[in-house]
Amino acid sequence: MSLLTPELLRRLEQFQLLAARRAKSSSKGERRSRARGQSVEFADHRSYVPGDDFRYLDWNLFGRLDRLFLKLYEEERELPVRIFLDASESMTFGEPRKFDFARQVAAAVGYVALCGFDRVSVNPFPSAEFGVQNAESPGAASGATTPHSALRTPHSPAEQAARGALRSVRGKKSSMQFFQNLNALTAGGAADLNEALRRGALEARQTGLAIVLSDFLDPAGYEAGLTALVGRGFQVNCVQILAAEELAPTTFGDLRLVDSESGGLQEVTFGRYRMKAYQQTVQNFVQRLREYCTRRGLSFFMAPSNMDLQDLLLKQLRKAEVWG
Repeated sequence: MSLLTPELLRRLEQFQLLAARRAKSSSKGERRSRARGQSVEFADHRSYVPGDDFRYLDWNLFGRLDRLFLKLYEEERELPVRIFLDASESMTFGEPRKFDFARQVAAAVGYVALCGFDRVSVNPFPSAEFGVQNAESPGAASGATTPHSALRTPHSPAEQAARGALRSVRGKKSSMQFFQNLNALTAGGAADLNEALRRGALEARQTGLAIVLSDFLDPAGYEAGLTALVGRGFQVNCVQILAAEELAPTTFGDLRLVDSESGGLQEVTFGRYRMKAYQQTVQNFVQRLREYCTRRGLSFFMAPSNMDLQDLLLKQLRKAEVWG
């Protein structure tokens, strides 16, 4: 699967991720930070003390004040970018699959960051073994059974290697391998969104931008995980990805629905007359997430998996000043 077209890559190269907070990373990059160093951007003066480098003395100021002052410059630092990628079983739903769309967004965000010499870390979750026992397919008519997958199976060595390589990527020259590693990821198992976000917040040595790509359909909610990221100091952008079939189902009748992650069964009669009530329930769920993000200063985007990728990347994210 080709994640991004050459034309889209060329357009993304013109952007840079915009951070409302200055970078605090200890590694040099191309971002202004509060640290004082030896870049070309002048920051301030301080009084000279014995042992300071004479090359940074401001002789013009000495001529006016007859006192020695040292020029201080803003150090350039990289912006850590952490992408939380939902790779649970529910993300395999839809046409195109939600997981495939999420990987494309992850590829685009990562590419913009890599072109700007920022460090990228992708955290797919769940992170350990995945898989569900045989169950009936969601949306199938009562009595029809389709196995989702076999018993729990660990990630293949190739995927384990890809996940490891995605934990720290830097530089535009790494972009092709970055795309290949994203393509090597598979989706399966039950998501633990709160735990994945909480663990990512605790593991981060420096904070920066956090991009959460998920359908947010976790029974345990999302509040604890997002709160952990905000509390740690991340600038958070949430992209909720839902399938067109989830927004407007086309299957009606007596149905036996199966939770793709837990295997739980629910028999329902879903007639066309219930469509309006169903869509209102979905919109209420999306609106609650949107309002939760807005109240806490998080950026929120809702993206159907069949939407035009360029509309999200080149219009919505740019308008919201995620990059520019």
